[in-house]
Amino acid sequence: MKKKEVITSYSLSEMKDRYIGEIGTSERDQYEYELSMDILGRMIKTARKERNLTQEQLGELIGVKKAQISKLESSTNSATIDTIIKVFKALKAEISFNVKIENQNLQVS
Repeated sequence: MKKKEVITSYSLSEMKDRYIGEIGTSERDQYEYELSMDILGRMIKTARKERNLTQEQLGELIGVKKAQISKLESSTNSATIDTIIKVFKALKAEISFNVKIENQNLQVS
């Protein structure tokens, strides 16, 4: 008779801790930052396409070159908050920021 194999499952958080690093380590902070920038880039690209704008047209609306928009969308460039706000205003998209300080959520829209 064949013995059943036990399969161990892990949560995403446990896998991140194990393979990337625990919360607070420089490796984990870098991973979370890059993930946030990737999500932001995808949001910009999706909103731009929904408005039927090219990267060049969006760049003209906020006063930057097409290359800057491309870099924002592909997460190869960190953007200033000012640039991000300009992009979303040009796209007529509502934005809000959540900041968590010691178990208190602050939200700015």
